[in-house]
Amino acid sequence: MDERNPEFGTDNSAGSAILLIDDNAVQAATRQTILRRAGYFVIAVLNPLRALEQIQNREFPAEIKLVITDHLMPGMMGAEFVRELRKTDPDLPVLVISGLEEAEDEYEGLDVIFRMKPLLPDNLLASVHRLLTAQEVPSAAC
Repeated sequence: MDERNPEFGTDNSAGSAILLIDDNAVQAATRQTILRRAGYFVIAVLNPLRALEQIQNREFPAEIKLVITDHLMPGMMGAEFVRELRKTDPDLPVLVISGLEEAEDEYEGLDVIFRMKPLLPDNLLASVHRLLTAQEVPSAAC
């Protein structure tokens, strides 16, 4: 039985990837599995500082088309990560996942989609699909 959902699946032959950042290895692995089963190429990183360095230096094996990050992480909070990311990648879609509702205010003006934990698999996939397909629409059509 094919577990992929054709509504959310994508052809990754173009060499694009989703970067998933979460210091909690279990949550990162769970989300990575959900996304991979839906047909996405996912790179999981546990350290936001290292992820920022890798994305800025273009060290990943594929072009990053979407970043999914946790909010509360040691060393660098999600909002700080996004502010730094915006300096080099102002248009890269970002999905922030947090268990703290009040954290959403920290992302004002950073052009992210904010989702609360627990984020059910269907809601995760719908958010990812929305962000990735928004990239494909010419700005005149928006």
